[in-house]
Amino acid sequence: MEPNTDSDKIDSRLLDAGQQYIDIHCHCLPGLDDGPATLAEALVLCRTLADDGVKIVIATPHQLGRFDGRNEPETIRNSVRKLNEQLQKEGIQLTVLPGADIRIDERIPSLIKKHEILTLADGGKYILLELPHDIFIDPKSLLSELSSAGITAIISHPERHRVLASQPLRVLKLLDAGACLQITAASILGCFGPLAKKASWYFLARGWASIVASDAHDTKQRSPMMRAAFEKIRQKFGEDLAHLLVIENPSRVINGKTLESLQLFEHREVYADEK
Repeated sequence: MEPNTDSDKIDSRLLDAGQQYIDIHCHCLPGLDDGPATLAEALVLCRTLADDGVKIVIATPHQLGRFDGRNEPETIRNSVRKLNEQLQKEGIQLTVLPGADIRIDERIPSLIKKHEILTLADGGKYILLELPHDIFIDPKSLLSELSSAGITAIISHPERHRVLASQPLRVLKLLDAGACLQITAASILGCFGPLAKKASWYFLARGWASIVASDAHDTKQRSPMMRAAFEKIRQKFGEDLAHLLVIENPSRVINGKTLESLQLFEHREVYADEK
């Protein structure tokens, strides 16, 4: 099945969300990966997302890596459709869109052409790209190939990558190759440890991160935390930047528009001792 590239596929009323957030990275589909095992668990997570202020979420089950050969695009689309039907029945005010969390792989450009992996919101413009956690594989050639095809890679949780967190200047190579960075809300709050927290604020302070997302898997150890992260960013850097990271740029992802540059905002030096 071809990706849905209709720019009107998202009802514009959904984007008039005020302080209701848009989450581009969440493992909320039942039984597909290390997210909720059952529909009941998925509904609990979705209710928590809605209660946390999320209005639209992109479901991003893992593709490639240890999930290679699983979670085909049509499987994900069907799961999203069924979950949305249940959300309506339950009165949970949340809209779920299809996507994937894709482990870096040299086959990605050809798999996209063959429609075997999903872009974010099924729009053909952005992919969520996960690097191996403990080693740094330079994806410059892959990023360049994707960019030439009109696709932007959003690197998921670089602050939780051991090498990038301890050597943060390495992300400049990713940015120079056309990638964007997505920070995890829980990292900002210190839930992944002091190194990830420090790296989060480092990337935010320098305008290197474009989006904050939940990467939620459940309601206990990997819960959304979007509202708390928004408030922390707002307190430290102001309303405009918080809105850009959690609402405006995520809305641009789902509509296939170019992300706003954080260089519009004043350079910030205070980051390491965020409480």
